[in-house]
Amino acid sequence: MKPNTDHNEVLFERAKRLIPGGVNSPVRAFKAVGGTPRFVQRAQGAYFWDANGRRYIDYIGSWGPMILGHGHPAVVEAVQKAIAEGFSFGAPTEREVELAEAIIGLVPSIEMLRLVSSGTEAGMSAIRLARGATGRSKFIKFEGCYHGHADALLVKAGSGLATFGNPTSAGVPPEVVHDTLVLEYNNVAQLEEAFALHGHALACVIIEPIAGNMNFVRASVPFMKRCRELCSEHGALLVFDEVMTGCRVALGGAQSVYARDIPGFAPDMTVLGKVIGGGMPLAAFGGSRAVMEQLAPLGPVYQAGTLSGNPVATACGLATLREIGKPGFFEDLSRKTRALVDGLGAAARDTGVDFSADSEGGMFGFFLLDALPQNYTAVMKSDGAKFNRLFHGLLERGVYIAPALYEAGFVSAAHSAQDIAETVGAAREVFQILQNS
Repeated sequence: MKPNTDHNEVLFERAKRLIPGGVNSPVRAFKAVGGTPRFVQRAQGAYFWDANGRRYIDYIGSWGPMILGHGHPAVVEAVQKAIAEGFSFGAPTEREVELAEAIIGLVPSIEMLRLVSSGTEAGMSAIRLARGATGRSKFIKFEGCYHGHADALLVKAGSGLATFGNPTSAGVPPEVVHDTLVLEYNNVAQLEEAFALHGHALACVIIEPIAGNMNFVRASVPFMKRCRELCSEHGALLVFDEVMTGCRVALGGAQSVYARDIPGFAPDMTVLGKVIGGGMPLAAFGGSRAVMEQLAPLGPVYQAGTLSGNPVATACGLATLREIGKPGFFEDLSRKTRALVDGLGAAARDTGVDFSADSEGGMFGFFLLDALPQNYTAVMKSDGAKFNRLFHGLLERGVYIAPALYEAGFVSAAHSAQDIAETVGAAREVFQILQNS
């Protein structure tokens, strides 16, 4: 090839002939921001290198699981040892038990859990279990929250609370989402009305406590408190989707953050992924013993997976949990993340750019708005065109953030003060360009 060939473009053209859109997950295609996706060749610590050999400071971290950074020595060693022992057995292993013990030790609301291979699988299984355990069919989700691409979850709200969802994806029959109610995030009045109308028929409420698919929007304490109260009052299960937040915003997940402000707070079920697998395909759902014993082979709710509890994935997850459980880990990670968010905010203020941001633990998000949004409608008011220019400006300066306006970002333990300073400096340059153009 010619010396100036863009190998990312070459690979993308090859991929588009073979893979729909040239990618195996839609957000990777850069469709929202335009341009050519970066094909990653390798990664180490806080960085990855693309097909042209260019280094980027990585703030997506495989969309969250790389909390230690890429290629952490203890994790690599554990995975290499596991690979030498065998890739997959289709039979139980001690490591599955060890990982279950580790997770239950971190998340007190979980008494039993089932390991699976993806967040989508965990989310759809949790809803099936909630329906089976309660004998009810309907459930509530919130606009802007993503719980995987199971059919019943790909839904948009109807015209009112008495109506049910309409599919937002082709291939999903309307009857599949008939029992899915979609409400506005952080809207207590709407939540109360929904329970007044349908509380007797609701199996569960499923929620991202910090919605990472609206960039970063946290449920308010009064809203979360009311979710818990109404579920308890009406016999519905409160399901926390902590695929993004679990062991990410705090060692005990977002539920431990809410428990600081709501005495005795706990969800009935929790969906986990990403960090608990350390970057390998692994997820879980768990809850009280009474609910989890409704699962086959003990109970009537069927769920299975050939590769569930994969021995290599569980080794990776266990090694990761050991590292993040060390004293001071989350305090240090939170300081780094806050330094990034505060630095970006200062750069925006100095250059006159509307900007708001929030973070918890190693997860952060920002908006080109003068105040933090509380729901999806408010998030949609962010300036998409300006964000796209910010994204490409940072990319040109070697900083990789999520290639979409509505995705959260992640800081790892491997990010240094220099990485954060370099990122803030790059953002300041781009903010200045945005204001001058």
